[in-house]
Amino acid sequence: MLLKNFTSSRRERYFSASGGIMTKSEKWNFGLTMFAGKIIGLLIVLILMMILPGMISTSVHAQTAYTPHETSMMNSINTVWTLVAAFLVFGMQPGFVMLEAGFARARETVNVLMECIFDTCLCGLLFWAFGYAFMFSHGNGFIGYHWFFLNGAPDTYEATGVPLIAHWIFQFAFADTCSTITSGAMIGRTGFRGDILYSIGVTGFIYPIIGHWAWGPDGFLALMGSTGNFLPSLGTGFRDFAGSTVVHTIGGMVSLAGAIVLGPRLGRIFKRDGGGPMPPHNLTIAAVGGFILWFGWYGFNPGSTLSAMDMQGIGRVATNTTLAACAGGMGAMLLALWTGSTRGKFDLGLTTNGFLAGLVAITCPCYWVDPVGAIVLGFIAGIVVVLGCNLLEYLRIDDPVGAVPVHGLAGIWGTISLGFFAAGKYGATSATGADNSSPVAGLFYGGGTTVLKAQLIGSATITIATFVVAFVMMWLIRQLPHPWNLRVEEEGEAAPGGLDVWEHGTEAYPLQDDHTDIKIPKQGSVKFPGNIDVKV
Repeated sequence: MLLKNFTSSRRERYFSASGGIMTKSEKWNFGLTMFAGKIIGLLIVLILMMILPGMISTSVHAQTAYTPHETSMMNSINTVWTLVAAFLVFGMQPGFVMLEAGFARARETVNVLMECIFDTCLCGLLFWAFGYAFMFSHGNGFIGYHWFFLNGAPDTYEATGVPLIAHWIFQFAFADTCSTITSGAMIGRTGFRGDILYSIGVTGFIYPIIGHWAWGPDGFLALMGSTGNFLPSLGTGFRDFAGSTVVHTIGGMVSLAGAIVLGPRLGRIFKRDGGGPMPPHNLTIAAVGGFILWFGWYGFNPGSTLSAMDMQGIGRVATNTTLAACAGGMGAMLLALWTGSTRGKFDLGLTTNGFLAGLVAITCPCYWVDPVGAIVLGFIAGIVVVLGCNLLEYLRIDDPVGAVPVHGLAGIWGTISLGFFAAGKYGATSATGADNSSPVAGLFYGGGTTVLKAQLIGSATITIATFVVAFVMMWLIRQLPHPWNLRVEEEGEAAPGGLDVWEHGTEAYPLQDDHTDIKIPKQGSVKFPGNIDVKV
């Protein structure tokens, strides 16, 4: 309305970068310059696409001798790939925040945001101080004990050729994901100081120490089946390519322990008692958060190759990740149509959790399965998450966002599914490309039960150990006096404004209008940037 008195000549002008106004001639010159720049950039990209393959040639079938210059270039490209993947994984944090806040009630939104931000800050410091050392340094089968505060660490991590500091960034993003998962099932009744205590336990000790068993250079599950190590007669080790168990099952089991120790939110009446789940306050941001997580998963899974040279592997992992998510969403939607709390309706919340469950499930086997296997195991993951939500409802366990079914149960299923669906064509990734000389084959692809046994042993070991340790930790914090108790005081949970006002002194959606103090003059003029006067 304020612009109705602009003259036609003024409408034909644009602001320059310096704050002035472009004439038509300047606008054309600017446009031609931008177009020429784009064409030149495109030509440079095309030239590089023709030159680089000749400079860096790899084979997935044979070992090749590389000059120091070629090796340095490959390591640099792999490092860039690892860092880009790390940034994508870290970009999942807004997704987690939006998903959890959307599924929660409005009165606990600020609390969710604050917990996620705090967990990220705490995770970075603890993972730098000793978490990374516990998890990825050499030690014994149960814990690493070198490189504290990253002191004395080598320049590159193991045989990856990737600088250790870049590997730290990538793995920090993973650790942050696990720490964020743990708060999902505990929303609405966890005291913030109690959250500080259990976050220290999860990020500093539970995740890195138990994670070392599967991902450490000398973890007993990683070396399982080899001579002189755990269960040598098995003949194969435990595999978890990108973390269905190490990240998601650990996070899901900590969430389950916390939800059980805390008990349900005040006023929560379960279906078997004549009630049902408390409705989410904003499904819009929950669904958008789910899509952001899906996008971040393209760093989570393909990035776990740590190698841009493994072109086929990266493409296969990304494709499998996509198909499993799609199938998971379809499986959850169809089952919820008949068994969900909104029976006969298409449930948005369960469908969102369904594609997330597909993503969680494919995270372990993504490198070794083919697209058909990814679709089948993803579809089953969608079914698992709906059945899991119904089971928690029956057991009277309050999980507002579905963290336990999505991350815990789907993580277990995804880990075990490798023993069924490994295609028998893919072996291992490396800094120089894929090595398919020893492919992994599951039961349905003629590989027998060996891989399945290893996956069952590894998954059960980590699941049980995590739940037991987390339950003891949560129970001990629950016994502390307020305000350090795991559960907030009853008057705080029931107070007007809920945890947001009680713990943080503010609401996510204050009632006052932020624009009531802006006065628009009835007549005169208003100054806009660029010295434009608008008559009103």
